[in-house]
Amino acid sequence: MARELENSIYSSPRTMLTHARTFAEAILQQAMRVEEINDTPLMTLKERIDLLSDKGYLTKEIIDALHFIRMSGNKAAHDTRKFRYSEALLSWEALYTIVQWYVEVYGPIELNIPEYQDPVPNSGNGFEIAELEARLKNMEKLIKASLNQQQEGTAKEEAATVTVEEAPQEAELPGFTSIRTITYKGKFLEVPYFLRDAFLLPQRFEKSERFLVKLGAEQQARIMSELPRDLEDLHKHVKRYNEKNDENLFEELIIYIKEETERRKTMLNRPGELFLFYKEDYVIVTEELSKVPLTTDEFTGSPSLFRQLNQDQIETVGQLPRELVILAKYENVGVGTVEKLFEQLKERQGD
Repeated sequence: MARELENSIYSSPRTMLTHARTFAEAILQQAMRVEEINDTPLMTLKERIDLLSDKGYLTKEIIDALHFIRMSGNKAAHDTRKFRYSEALLSWEALYTIVQWYVEVYGPIELNIPEYQDPVPNSGNGFEIAELEARLKNMEKLIKASLNQQQEGTAKEEAATVTVEEAPQEAELPGFTSIRTITYKGKFLEVPYFLRDAFLLPQRFEKSERFLVKLGAEQQARIMSELPRDLEDLHKHVKRYNEKNDENLFEELIIYIKEETERRKTMLNRPGELFLFYKEDYVIVTEELSKVPLTTDEFTGSPSLFRQLNQDQIETVGQLPRELVILAKYENVGVGTVEKLFEQLKERQGD
Protein backbone atom coordinates (compact mmCIF):
# COMPACT_ATOMS: atom_id res chain seq x y z
CA MET A 1 0.00 0.00 0.00
CA ALA A 2 2.94 2.30 0.66
CA ARG A 3 3.99 1.82 -2.95
CA GLU A 4 0.51 2.87 -4.15
CA LEU A 5 0.60 5.95 -1.92
CA GLU A 6 4.02 6.88 -3.29
CA ASN A 7 2.69 6.49 -6.85
CA SER A 8 -0.10 8.94 -6.10
CA ILE A 9 1.98 11.77 -4.56
CA TYR A 10 2.63 13.49 -7.89
CA SER A 11 -0.35 12.03 -9.74
CA SER A 12 -3.02 13.07 -7.24
CA PRO A 13 -2.02 14.70 -3.94
CA ARG A 14 -5.66 14.51 -2.80
CA THR A 15 -5.69 10.73 -3.28
CA MET A 16 -2.46 10.31 -1.32
CA LEU A 17 -3.64 12.48 1.58
CA THR A 18 -7.03 10.75 1.75
CA HIS A 19 -5.71 7.20 1.84
CA ALA A 20 -2.66 7.85 4.03
CA ARG A 21 -5.08 7.82 6.99
CA THR A 22 -5.92 4.16 6.42
CA PHE A 23 -2.24 3.23 6.23
CA ALA A 24 -1.51 4.98 9.54
CA GLU A 25 -4.60 3.45 11.14
CA ALA A 26 -3.55 -0.06 10.08
CA ILE A 27 -0.18 0.43 11.82
CA LEU A 28 -1.92 1.51 15.03
CA GLN A 29 -4.28 -1.47 14.86
CA GLN A 30 -1.30 -3.79 14.55
CA ALA A 31 0.40 -2.10 17.52
CA MET A 32 -2.77 -2.49 19.61
CA ARG A 33 -2.92 -6.16 18.68
CA VAL A 34 0.71 -6.70 19.79
CA GLU A 35 0.09 -4.82 23.04
CA GLU A 36 -3.18 -6.78 23.56
CA ILE A 37 -5.24 -3.60 23.76
CA ASN A 38 -8.93 -4.10 23.07
CA ASP A 39 -9.86 -2.80 19.61
CA THR A 40 -13.20 -2.53 17.83
CA PRO A 41 -13.91 -1.94 14.10
CA LEU A 42 -15.98 1.15 14.95
CA MET A 43 -13.08 2.89 16.72
CA THR A 44 -11.91 6.01 14.85
CA LEU A 45 -8.32 6.93 14.08
CA LYS A 46 -8.44 9.75 16.64
CA GLU A 47 -9.74 7.38 19.30
CA ARG A 48 -6.92 4.93 18.61
CA ILE A 49 -4.34 7.75 18.80
CA ASP A 50 -5.79 9.00 22.10
CA LEU A 51 -5.99 5.50 23.59
CA LEU A 52 -2.38 4.59 22.78
CA SER A 53 -1.23 8.05 23.87
CA ASP A 54 -3.01 7.78 27.24
CA LYS A 55 -1.37 4.40 27.84
CA GLY A 56 2.08 5.88 27.14
CA TYR A 57 2.90 3.93 23.96
CA LEU A 58 3.31 7.00 21.72
CA THR A 59 5.89 9.79 21.86
CA LYS A 60 4.94 13.38 21.12
CA GLU A 61 6.65 13.17 17.72
CA ILE A 62 4.53 10.17 16.73
CA ILE A 63 1.34 11.74 18.10
CA ASP A 64 1.99 14.90 16.06
CA ALA A 65 2.72 12.87 12.92
CA LEU A 66 -0.46 10.82 13.34
CA HIS A 67 -2.65 13.87 13.88
CA PHE A 68 -1.05 15.61 10.89
CA ILE A 69 -1.93 12.66 8.65
CA ARG A 70 -5.42 12.44 10.16
CA MET A 71 -6.25 16.12 9.70
CA SER A 72 -4.67 16.35 6.24
CA GLY A 73 -6.68 13.31 5.17
CA ASN A 74 -9.91 14.78 6.52
CA LYS A 75 -9.33 18.00 4.57
CA ALA A 76 -8.55 16.10 1.38
CA ALA A 77 -11.70 14.01 1.76
CA HIS A 78 -14.02 17.01 2.08
CA ASP A 79 -12.34 20.18 0.81
CA THR A 80 -12.69 20.91 -2.93
CA ARG A 81 -9.61 23.13 -3.15
CA LYS A 82 -6.52 22.12 -5.11
CA PHE A 83 -3.99 20.25 -2.95
CA ARG A 84 -0.26 20.78 -3.51
CA TYR A 85 2.54 18.27 -4.01
CA SER A 86 4.24 19.77 -0.95
CA GLU A 87 1.28 18.79 1.24
CA ALA A 88 1.42 15.20 0.01
CA LEU A 89 5.19 15.12 0.61
CA LEU A 90 4.74 16.33 4.19
CA SER A 91 2.18 13.59 4.79
CA TRP A 92 4.53 11.05 3.20
CA GLU A 93 7.35 12.17 5.54
CA ALA A 94 4.99 11.83 8.52
CA LEU A 95 4.23 8.27 7.39
CA TYR A 96 7.96 7.57 7.30
CA THR A 97 8.23 8.77 10.91
CA ILE A 98 5.39 6.46 11.97
CA VAL A 99 6.75 3.43 10.10
CA GLN A 100 10.22 4.07 11.56
CA TRP A 101 8.73 4.14 15.07
CA TYR A 102 6.76 0.94 14.49
CA VAL A 103 9.73 -0.99 13.10
CA GLU A 104 12.07 0.19 15.88
CA VAL A 105 9.56 -0.77 18.60
CA TYR A 106 7.99 -3.92 17.17
CA GLY A 107 10.22 -5.00 14.27
CA PRO A 108 13.41 -7.10 14.11
CA ILE A 109 16.26 -5.63 16.16
CA GLU A 110 18.77 -6.17 13.35
CA LEU A 111 16.71 -4.19 10.82
CA ASN A 112 18.29 -0.87 9.83
CA ILE A 113 15.95 1.95 8.83
CA PRO A 114 17.19 3.92 5.80
CA GLU A 115 17.21 7.70 6.00
CA TYR A 116 14.19 9.55 4.63
CA GLN A 117 14.32 10.63 0.98
CA ASP A 118 11.71 12.52 -1.01
CA PRO A 119 10.17 10.39 -3.78
CA VAL A 120 11.20 11.35 -7.30
CA PRO A 121 8.40 12.11 -9.80
CA ASN A 122 8.00 9.20 -12.18
CA SER A 123 6.84 10.58 -15.52
CA GLY A 124 6.48 7.06 -16.90
CA ASN A 125 4.22 5.85 -14.12
CA GLY A 126 1.07 6.04 -16.21
CA PHE A 127 -1.49 5.39 -13.48
CA GLU A 128 -4.62 7.49 -13.81
CA ILE A 129 -6.31 8.85 -10.70
CA ALA A 130 -9.32 6.53 -10.90
CA GLU A 131 -7.05 3.51 -11.15
CA LEU A 132 -4.95 4.66 -8.20
CA GLU A 133 -8.14 5.02 -6.19
CA ALA A 134 -9.19 1.48 -7.12
CA ARG A 135 -5.77 0.07 -6.20
CA LEU A 136 -5.69 1.86 -2.84
CA LYS A 137 -9.22 0.81 -1.96
CA ASN A 138 -8.31 -2.77 -2.80
CA MET A 139 -5.26 -2.54 -0.53
CA GLU A 140 -7.36 -1.08 2.28
CA LYS A 141 -9.84 -3.96 2.04
CA LEU A 142 -7.03 -6.50 2.12
CA ILE A 143 -5.40 -4.87 5.13
CA LYS A 144 -8.66 -4.66 7.07
CA ALA A 145 -9.52 -8.25 6.20
CA SER A 146 -6.06 -9.36 7.29
CA LEU A 147 -6.28 -7.56 10.62
CA ASN A 148 -9.74 -8.98 11.30
CA GLN A 149 -8.67 -12.51 10.41
CA GLN A 150 -5.53 -12.25 12.54
CA GLN A 151 -7.76 -11.71 15.55
CA GLU A 152 -9.78 -14.85 14.77
CA GLY A 153 -7.00 -17.45 14.70
CA THR A 154 -3.55 -18.51 13.53
CA ALA A 155 -4.76 -20.45 10.47
CA LYS A 156 -6.70 -17.49 9.16
CA GLU A 157 -3.77 -15.24 9.98
CA GLU A 158 -1.50 -17.25 7.71
CA ALA A 159 -4.06 -17.17 4.90
CA ALA A 160 -4.51 -13.42 5.31
CA THR A 161 -0.76 -12.84 5.17
CA VAL A 162 -0.51 -14.65 1.83
CA THR A 163 -3.42 -12.67 0.42
CA VAL A 164 -1.97 -9.28 1.36
CA GLU A 165 1.54 -10.09 0.17
CA GLU A 166 0.59 -11.66 -3.16
CA ALA A 167 -2.32 -9.52 -4.32
CA PRO A 168 -0.36 -6.34 -5.17
CA GLN A 169 1.91 -8.30 -7.52
CA GLU A 170 -0.99 -8.95 -9.91
CA ALA A 171 -1.19 -5.41 -11.25
CA GLU A 172 2.18 -3.70 -11.31
CA LEU A 173 1.80 -2.14 -14.77
CA PRO A 174 -0.54 0.82 -15.38
CA GLY A 175 -4.00 -0.16 -16.51
CA PHE A 176 -4.10 -3.73 -15.21
CA THR A 177 -5.95 -3.08 -11.95
CA SER A 178 -9.29 -4.88 -11.81
CA ILE A 179 -11.95 -2.18 -11.97
CA ARG A 180 -15.10 -4.34 -11.95
CA THR A 181 -16.32 -7.94 -12.01
CA ILE A 182 -18.75 -9.45 -14.54
CA THR A 183 -20.51 -12.68 -13.62
CA TYR A 184 -22.49 -15.37 -15.39
CA LYS A 185 -24.05 -18.32 -13.53
CA GLY A 186 -21.40 -18.48 -10.85
CA LYS A 187 -18.46 -17.67 -13.13
CA PHE A 188 -16.44 -14.49 -12.64
CA LEU A 189 -14.56 -12.28 -15.07
CA GLU A 190 -12.30 -9.42 -13.94
CA VAL A 191 -12.23 -6.32 -16.15
CA PRO A 192 -8.90 -4.43 -16.07
CA TYR A 193 -8.89 -0.66 -15.82
CA PHE A 194 -7.56 -0.06 -19.35
CA LEU A 195 -10.64 -1.83 -20.78
CA ARG A 196 -13.23 -0.05 -18.62
CA ASP A 197 -14.67 1.86 -21.61
CA ALA A 198 -13.33 -0.27 -24.45
CA PHE A 199 -15.45 -0.42 -27.60
CA LEU A 200 -16.72 -3.98 -28.07
CA LEU A 201 -16.08 -4.39 -31.78
CA PRO A 202 -18.57 -7.07 -32.89
CA GLN A 203 -16.11 -8.58 -35.38
CA ARG A 204 -13.86 -9.55 -32.45
CA PHE A 205 -16.56 -11.94 -31.20
CA GLU A 206 -17.03 -14.72 -33.71
CA LYS A 207 -20.02 -16.42 -32.04
CA SER A 208 -21.55 -13.19 -30.71
CA GLU A 209 -21.06 -10.81 -33.62
CA ARG A 210 -24.73 -10.57 -34.65
CA PHE A 211 -25.82 -10.60 -31.00
CA LEU A 212 -23.61 -7.57 -30.26
CA VAL A 213 -24.86 -5.76 -33.37
CA LYS A 214 -28.46 -6.27 -32.23
CA LEU A 215 -27.63 -5.16 -28.68
CA GLY A 216 -25.83 -2.10 -30.03
CA ALA A 217 -28.95 -1.10 -31.95
CA GLU A 218 -30.73 -1.07 -28.56
CA GLN A 219 -27.91 0.97 -27.01
CA GLN A 220 -26.73 -2.04 -25.02
CA ALA A 221 -23.23 -3.57 -24.78
CA ARG A 222 -21.58 -1.12 -27.19
CA ILE A 223 -18.73 -0.53 -24.72
CA MET A 224 -17.47 -2.53 -21.77
CA SER A 225 -18.96 -0.17 -19.18
CA GLU A 226 -22.44 -0.74 -20.66
CA LEU A 227 -22.31 -4.44 -19.84
CA PRO A 228 -24.36 -5.33 -16.76
CA ARG A 229 -22.69 -6.80 -13.70
CA ASP A 230 -24.45 -10.09 -14.41
CA LEU A 231 -24.83 -11.25 -18.03
CA GLU A 232 -27.78 -13.51 -17.27
CA ASP A 233 -30.88 -12.34 -19.20
CA LEU A 234 -28.88 -9.91 -21.35
CA HIS A 235 -30.56 -11.53 -24.35
CA LYS A 236 -33.94 -10.18 -23.21
CA HIS A 237 -33.00 -6.76 -24.59
CA VAL A 238 -33.38 -8.13 -28.14
CA LYS A 239 -35.75 -10.52 -29.88
CA ARG A 240 -35.01 -14.08 -31.02
CA TYR A 241 -31.97 -14.60 -28.79
CA ASN A 242 -31.62 -16.87 -25.76
CA GLU A 243 -29.47 -17.86 -22.79
CA LYS A 244 -26.93 -19.57 -25.06
CA ASN A 245 -26.08 -16.18 -26.53
CA ASP A 246 -25.41 -14.83 -23.04
CA GLU A 247 -23.12 -17.77 -22.34
CA ASN A 248 -21.28 -17.43 -25.66
CA LEU A 249 -20.67 -13.73 -25.06
CA PHE A 250 -19.32 -14.37 -21.56
CA GLU A 251 -16.91 -17.04 -22.82
CA GLU A 252 -15.76 -14.81 -25.68
CA LEU A 253 -15.26 -11.90 -23.27
CA ILE A 254 -12.79 -14.09 -21.39
CA ILE A 255 -10.82 -14.59 -24.61
CA TYR A 256 -11.16 -10.91 -25.56
CA ILE A 257 -9.78 -9.66 -22.23
CA LYS A 258 -6.94 -12.17 -22.35
CA GLU A 259 -5.98 -11.07 -25.87
CA GLU A 260 -6.25 -7.37 -25.01
CA THR A 261 -4.13 -7.87 -21.88
CA GLU A 262 -1.37 -9.52 -23.90
CA ARG A 263 -1.59 -6.77 -26.51
CA ARG A 264 -1.23 -4.03 -23.90
CA LYS A 265 1.78 -5.76 -22.32
CA THR A 266 3.39 -6.01 -25.75
CA MET A 267 2.81 -2.31 -26.47
CA LEU A 268 4.12 -1.27 -23.04
CA ASN A 269 7.23 -3.38 -23.50
CA ARG A 270 7.83 -1.91 -26.97
CA PRO A 271 6.84 1.76 -26.78
CA GLY A 272 6.82 3.73 -30.00
CA GLU A 273 6.20 0.69 -32.22
CA LEU A 274 3.35 0.50 -34.72
CA PHE A 275 1.38 -2.75 -34.42
CA LEU A 276 -1.23 -4.46 -36.57
CA PHE A 277 -3.23 -7.01 -34.55
CA TYR A 278 -5.22 -10.00 -35.68
CA LYS A 279 -6.78 -12.03 -32.86
CA GLU A 280 -3.93 -13.03 -30.50
CA ASP A 281 -1.15 -12.36 -33.05
CA TYR A 282 0.47 -9.16 -34.32
CA VAL A 283 2.82 -7.65 -36.88
CA ILE A 284 5.29 -4.87 -36.12
CA VAL A 285 5.13 -2.31 -38.91
CA THR A 286 8.60 -1.10 -39.82
CA GLU A 287 9.13 2.02 -41.89
CA GLU A 288 9.81 -0.14 -44.95
CA LEU A 289 6.68 -2.26 -44.44
CA SER A 290 4.53 0.82 -43.79
CA LYS A 291 5.26 2.13 -47.30
CA VAL A 292 4.14 -1.02 -49.13
CA PRO A 293 1.07 -0.17 -51.27
CA LEU A 294 -2.16 -2.07 -50.76
CA THR A 295 -2.59 -3.47 -54.24
CA THR A 296 -3.00 -6.84 -55.90
CA ASP A 297 0.54 -6.47 -57.21
CA GLU A 298 1.83 -6.67 -53.63
CA PHE A 299 -0.76 -8.93 -51.99
CA THR A 300 -2.84 -11.77 -53.36
CA GLY A 301 -6.43 -11.84 -52.25
CA SER A 302 -9.51 -9.74 -52.71
CA PRO A 303 -9.25 -6.93 -55.30
CA SER A 304 -12.54 -5.69 -53.87
CA LEU A 305 -10.93 -5.11 -50.45
CA PHE A 306 -8.05 -3.08 -51.87
CA ARG A 307 -10.40 -1.07 -54.10
CA GLN A 308 -12.59 -0.13 -51.13
CA LEU A 309 -9.56 0.67 -48.96
CA ASN A 310 -8.15 2.95 -51.64
CA GLN A 311 -11.52 4.69 -51.91
CA ASP A 312 -11.23 5.43 -48.19
CA GLN A 313 -7.70 6.82 -48.79
CA ILE A 314 -6.08 3.82 -47.10
CA GLU A 315 -3.39 3.17 -49.68
CA THR A 316 -0.39 1.74 -47.77
CA VAL A 317 0.19 -0.79 -44.98
CA GLY A 318 1.02 2.00 -42.51
CA GLN A 319 -2.50 3.41 -42.94
CA LEU A 320 -4.28 0.17 -42.02
CA PRO A 321 -6.28 0.16 -38.77
CA ARG A 322 -4.45 -1.36 -35.81
CA GLU A 323 -7.31 -3.86 -35.42
CA LEU A 324 -7.28 -5.68 -38.75
CA VAL A 325 -10.52 -7.56 -38.13
CA ILE A 326 -12.28 -4.23 -38.76
CA LEU A 327 -11.58 -4.78 -42.46
CA ALA A 328 -14.28 -7.47 -42.46
CA LYS A 329 -16.83 -4.64 -42.45
CA TYR A 330 -16.24 -4.00 -46.14
CA GLU A 331 -18.62 -5.41 -48.71
CA ASN A 332 -17.83 -8.96 -49.91
CA VAL A 333 -14.94 -9.18 -47.42
CA GLY A 334 -14.93 -11.97 -44.87
CA VAL A 335 -12.71 -12.94 -41.95
CA GLY A 336 -10.89 -15.39 -44.21
CA THR A 337 -9.80 -12.57 -46.51
CA VAL A 338 -8.52 -10.52 -43.56
CA GLU A 339 -6.63 -13.53 -42.18
CA LYS A 340 -4.99 -14.12 -45.56
CA LEU A 341 -3.84 -10.49 -45.70
CA PHE A 342 -2.45 -10.76 -42.18
CA GLU A 343 -0.46 -13.90 -43.05
CA GLN A 344 1.03 -12.10 -46.05
CA LEU A 345 1.97 -9.16 -43.82
CA LYS A 346 3.75 -11.56 -41.47
CA GLU A 347 5.66 -13.01 -44.41
CA ARG A 348 6.67 -9.50 -45.51
CA GLN A 349 7.81 -8.75 -41.96
CA GLY A 350 9.92 -11.90 -41.96
CA ASP A 351 11.49 -10.95 -45.28
